[in-house]
Amino acid sequence: MTRSFQTRIDAEQKIEPKDWMPEKYRQTLIRQISQHAHSEVIGEQPEGNWITRAPSLERKAILLAKVQDEAGHGLYLYAAAETLGITREELIDRLHTGASKYASIFNYPSLTWADVGAIGWLVDSAAIVNQVSLQNTSYGPYARAMVRICKEESFHQRQGYNIMMTLMQGNEQQRAMAQDALDRWWWPSLMMFGPHDGESAHSAQSMKWKIKRRSNDDLRQQYVDQAVQQALAIGLKVPDPALAWNEERGHYDFGDIDWEEFERVIKGNGPCNRQRLAHHVEAHAEGVWVREAMACYDKKRRSRRHDAA
Repeated sequence: MTRSFQTRIDAEQKIEPKDWMPEKYRQTLIRQISQHAHSEVIGEQPEGNWITRAPSLERKAILLAKVQDEAGHGLYLYAAAETLGITREELIDRLHTGASKYASIFNYPSLTWADVGAIGWLVDSAAIVNQVSLQNTSYGPYARAMVRICKEESFHQRQGYNIMMTLMQGNEQQRAMAQDALDRWWWPSLMMFGPHDGESAHSAQSMKWKIKRRSNDDLRQQYVDQAVQQALAIGLKVPDPALAWNEERGHYDFGDIDWEEFERVIKGNGPCNRQRLAHHVEAHAEGVWVREAMACYDKKRRSRRHDAA
């Protein structure tokens, strides 16, 4: 069975929920999809913090729409994970107990309006680079969820870049605000792609099963090449003294990432880890009555359908 499964993977056939799959494949997908879903939901917090403080009604409406999109992305992904035989309640419990992680980037504070721009531009750009390849991931429900998510993330990236561009066209204080946001978000955004190739405990097997389609370093390089050009176009300076165009490679060389910081944040010791998780736990507890009401309504609706039949 294992050999025939790998043959299907090698032939680029999609694996569907009722198909046989190795237990490790299923668990790998649950880990990756749930981490992705948690990241979308926790990622609402640093931007949602600015909805009431957006500088104009138009900016407020755009940001509100974006945060709503992120909630929708989480729902798509939780639904995809549920096709693997795990419940929504189990997924949320794993998040709250720390058994399941989310992207380290969302444990940094959003201090100014420019941070909303930096998150939209840098963080969502990184998400797009990674998620475009996931449209071809081997698990059907995950791949199909990525199609719509990628379209919406493209809007989010343009929204963030537009904020940064507008600030860079403003006064000295606004330009300084934009540069400060880039300085603080640049390195965490590079960490989003994970450890270097060969240092990840999961990457090799995920690549073999085509859950992942491209390596961490390959994705990170594409991201740097794109983001540097975008920064230069609006007058921003990337905070990396080692950054230089390498004519021979046809790519930008860039400095070393502080992996010790990455490990600290992943282990729960980032600037906002406890705040982000506590907020989610509180919001989840406050929503119990909504979930119970929906479950009751659904039960009654199914009962009426049964009686009518």
